[in-house]
Formats: sequence, structure tokens, C-alpha cells
Amino acid sequence: MLPDADRLPTLETPRLHLRWLTPDDVPDLFAVFGDPEVCRYWSRPALPDLAAAHALQAEIAASFADRSLFQWGIARRDTGAVVGTCTLASLSAAHARAEVGFALARACGGRGDVAEALPAMVRFAFGTLGLHRLEADADPRNAASIRALERAGFVREGYQRERYHLQGEWQDGVLFGLLRREWRDAPPAR
Repeated sequence: MLPDADRLPTLETPRLHLRWLTPDDVPDLFAVFGDPEVCRYWSRPALPDLAAAHALQAEIAASFADRSLFQWGIARRDTGAVVGTCTLASLSAAHARAEVGFALARACGGRGDVAEALPAMVRFAFGTLGLHRLEADADPRNAASIRALERAGFVREGYQRERYHLQGEWQDGVLFGLLRREWRDAPPAR
């Protein structure tokens, strides 16, 4: 999986760049992951300060170096600002699968950025990385994330009660999967 690369490639969409996150992006990362509303359904609490956002950016780079996490910044082409992230986590070469995640700044919701970014990342996962399966989970109350996954072709596969303990409460998870053969943007078989 990208054995010689020192950073993620940039993935292009009509309005967005999915790109490598640098220390210059820390304020934008904090705008996303420092917002308790954005992190309401995320796997960890909101970042408390810019120092924590610096640590997150460094963790993202280190995790890419060991090939356990590929996390792109979702950047607007018109401004260059990072408005969210798109992630392939828990990458397994042995099983040719990864987990999908995404987050978007609250002020940027409703513009279709995740709906545009997610298929680009799925194309990279199935095409460039040659993965067989992608997985995701979403809190059943997170209608926007569920819609984005279903629009990208993910299928509901299960429901896990009280899967996470976050923000002082137990949260359920709806499980989703997408197989390369089910991917609607796949090139036709020869």
C-alpha cells in the first residue's frame, strides 16, 4: 500500500481537493475537531485547544508513515481551506479491507462536500489500494452520515447496541459495508 510514498496523493473532485494535512492546517483541523457538535458522534471527544490539534496532525502523519491510517484533508478548491477530513483506518493488507470515516466543519454542512469527497476516497481504496471491502459505522441518530454512506453505495449490515461510551453516554452503531464488486463506479469488467 503506497510503499514508497512519503505522503498521501491528492485526490481531485470538481469542487474539492482531498490532500495531505500539514502543520499549516492545524487551525482548520481545530475548527472541525474542536467543535463538540461535530464530535458528537465521533470516536473521541472534541479537541480542547490548538495544541491538541497540532498533536492530531502529527498523529495523522505518523499513522500514515506506518500505513495504519490514511486521512486526507477535504479542502475547498476556491479557498484552499480544509473543511473536514476523509479517512481510511484499520487498514488490513491481509484481509484487503479498511474502515471509512469522515468529518465536516459544522458551518460547511449541507453543501454536498462529503457526498463529493467520499466517492473519490472509495475509488482510491478499491482502485489504487486494491481493497476488497470497506466498512463504516454511524450512530443511528446521525442521519447525515448515514445518508452519505448509503449514497456512496454502502449497505447496512448490522446494528450494535451500546458500542461506544462517548460524551458520558452509551451510543449504538449502525454497521455498513461496501464490496468492490458492488461499487457502482467500478470500471466495467473485461
